Amino acid sequence: MPKYKSRVVLLLIVAASLMFLLYQRLGMPKAFVDWNWLDIFSEGGASLMTAMWALLVIGSRPRGRVTNCLAGGLLAIALGSWADCLDEFFAIPHSEHLDNWIESGFGLVGTLILTRGLFLWREEQFSLSEHMQKRERLFREHRGFDRVTQLANADYLRRQLAQEQARRPGQPCALLLLDVDGFHRINRQYGQAEGDYVLQALTHLLLLNLRRDDLLCRYAGDRYAILLPETPAPVAGAIARQLADAVRSLAYYERRCGERIALSVRVAAGQVDGPADRLLSRLSAELEGLAGQAVTARPQAA
Repeated sequence: MPKYKSRVVLLLIVAASLMFLLYQRLGMPKAFVDWNWLDIFSEGGASLMTAMWALLVIGSRPRGRVTNCLAGGLLAIALGSWADCLDEFFAIPHSEHLDNWIESGFGLVGTLILTRGLFLWREEQFSLSEHMQKRERLFREHRGFDRVTQLANADYLRRQLAQEQARRPGQPCALLLLDVDGFHRINRQYGQAEGDYVLQALTHLLLLNLRRDDLLCRYAGDRYAILLPETPAPVAGAIARQLADAVRSLAYYERRCGERIALSVRVAAGQVDGPADRLLSRLSAELEGLAGQAVTARPQAA
């Protein structure tokens, strides 16, 4: 992206310089006393700011059709404003219409391209919003989002639990707590960076296996919380089993040597019918109990 941005800056400088030479050829320089400083600052400032907006778009977005349309439209508008500003320095004969074509042409074409880019960006945002719905429900608050998984944290979950009870009083609502078995061993054997990749892969898998209105949060460490609105206990139990089966089927391969890392999870489910902290504490205790059962069962199986 830095090389691409540098090429755009170079192209913009070349185009603005050629336009300056063209206006110098078409007209005569105006005397300093005839310069209209208000127009110079407004038109020149508009050109500079629009060009900066285009560079911000290029620097903050991945390359593609939407970015090209947004940046290309802004750059064309910037050149049109620059041509309009050059009128303040050169007196163009009334018989010469090329300057009018340049100003109007760049402005019109830029506006059309930018409008096309905005429509494409709108479609992109709809798609992203649908994808993010399982990560952020009802309102957008990015301060409480986890850096590794891009999921909301426990505080966000508690607020959503309170809102869900207020929005749908009397409706069944379930909460799942999901804990990765032996995750500390993955960090110890393969390193924390690999552990982060495991969490990212697991996050994508869980999102793919949740419904549209469900909410997935990173509760703590390798523990996830899943809010299931309008979900009675039997359905919540079925979803918990489905998620556990999906994780066991996940073929995750360590990035350095390609070794497969087998994953499994413990899931505790409960109905939301009171204070969030009380339910979360109860489900956490259930997960700890399931972990103890797994530890005592291992020697017997051996």
